[in-house]
Amino acid sequence: MHYIKKENAIYAMDKYNVPVCKVNSGETITFEAYDCFTNQLTDASSFTALDWDKINPATGPIYVTDTEPGDILAVHIKELAIGDTVTMVTGPNMGVLGDELTDTTFKRLAIEDNHIQFTEAIKIPLNKMIGVIGTAPAGEAISCGTPDAHGGNMDCKDITEGTTLYLPVNVDGALLAMGDCHAAMGDGEVSVCGGEVPCEITVTIEVIKGEQWPTPFYIKDGELNTLSSQKTLDAASIEATKHMVDFVVRYSDLTKGEAAHLLSLVGNLRICQVVDPNKTVRMALPLSYLPKW
Repeated sequence: MHYIKKENAIYAMDKYNVPVCKVNSGETITFEAYDCFTNQLTDASSFTALDWDKINPATGPIYVTDTEPGDILAVHIKELAIGDTVTMVTGPNMGVLGDELTDTTFKRLAIEDNHIQFTEAIKIPLNKMIGVIGTAPAGEAISCGTPDAHGGNMDCKDITEGTTLYLPVNVDGALLAMGDCHAAMGDGEVSVCGGEVPCEITVTIEVIKGEQWPTPFYIKDGELNTLSSQKTLDAASIEATKHMVDFVVRYSDLTKGEAAHLLSLVGNLRICQVVDPNKTVRMALPLSYLPKW
């Protein structure tokens, strides 16, 4: 098994990034990842010295042999081994309330018995997930803090243990990288961060050829979820829905109009995050409605 150390951190996904190593389809890799602050924040005073150029690092990238543009990379998420302390910060110009906050609120929270000790009275169950995961885009470099068609900072709370995420291969080798893990996060990530933690991410990768699936998407607990990241929630919602219609038409006997009706009845459109440069939405549909999958 390959082990990629956190010091191999990148801050943009780029076709010119030098890969850390080469791996084959079917291999298992562990990525050691910093938290989203590159482990810079240890107490409230350290926030004033925070290097904002070192936000949302992703570990990697790795070069996947026998991949070329048009292929799809399936990432089977096996384990997220998180640290024991959560870091959170919000304040002026950060998150949904950034226009109202006048002071910085900084928290370092212990993880005990599979819960985050938020206050003496509030314990929050863990919902471990990966915030940043993606392949290199074909065009210009994209900051690890920005989600787009290549994946990136989608901040989807379902990208967790047991999930298979499907990403596009835009360049030879795919150049897969990941990081920015959370101990827990609600849909929206409204304060501008989740429960930020360092993590060891163990995944198995699989190269898929000859499929024209709209990516990114993932499968978890018997559901297929299409993902879209766009400048607005409206645009992301439309694209995620249209991508799901593609799956329904391809993997059932329904027409496009019938597929739209089906999604109105049983599809679930959900927000992943609203605080990144592009907003991310997912459309969920049980696989039982895709009998030809």
